Amino acid sequence: MPFTGPFEDRLAIRELLETYADAVTRRDAGHWGETWAPDAEWSLPDYPEIGTTKGREAIVAMWIEAMRAYPGIMFEAWPGSIEVDGDRATMRSYTSEVYDQDGVTMRDRGVYEDTCIRIEGRWYFASRSFRNINRQHAPKGV
Repeated sequence: MPFTGPFEDRLAIRELLETYADAVTRRDAGHWGETWAPDAEWSLPDYPEIGTTKGREAIVAMWIEAMRAYPGIMFEAWPGSIEVDGDRATMRSYTSEVYDQDGVTMRDRGVYEDTCIRIEGRWYFASRSFRNINRQHAPKGV
């Protein structure tokens, strides 16, 4: 079953994901950074020039720099599965991003494999690993 564990935990993890997506769209590094555990790890295997970043501070610093390439981004995310086991959970989530870059409208879709942890009653991303599913690039507005 793709959704297991207490409903309250699954809802809190879904809200973690929604907070993340909202902060990306608003380009709010503070709120985005608060979704990560202090010793988290973010892996981007389809972007070997970035690779894996460890620690919340380093992850946020990398994200701030990377977001310069994504003006006007609209970022959406939704869970495909959430499996809670005590203070740990795994989640598969999907993303859809739309943004304009150099006169081209980019539509990127991807998947995250996530591990979440509960620290002092609050859920955080302990690790996220992103892979591209589809990239569609067309003249701006098309």
